[in-house]
Amino acid sequence: QVQLVESGGGLVQAGGSLRLSCAASGGTFSTYTMGWFRQAPGKEREFVAYIIRSGVNTYYADSVKGRFTISRDNAKNTVYLQMNSLKPEDTASYYCAARTRAWGSRSPNEYDYWGQGTQVTVSS
Repeated sequence: QVQLVESGGGLVQAGGSLRLSCAASGGTFSTYTMGWFRQAPGKEREFVAYIIRSGVNTYYADSVKGRFTISRDNAKNTVYLQMNSLKPEDTASYYCAARTRAWGSRSPNEYDYWGQGTQVTVSS
């Protein structure tokens, strides 16, 4: 059973930065596509970014492109989300997810394992 644990969330002012981490255990991390999603109160969970197994290819939601960077360290079984130029509308719970298939997906339904989430709050 794969376990994912997110960390790094918090309260930050608009324009600031945060780096989220997601540590995986119980599986073969290097074989998973990893994704980040977020969910604000009263809204559906939305795609943020994904990174394929090798880390060579990444894909971002338009709303975060140019501000967020997803990366992974397969030796540490960890995926990261560097968030810069944060905006109040980025406020949400952020979740990492693992997909056992090789190609990425923007649909949360295509991911097999989920973390419990970490809260990011951006004040104006």
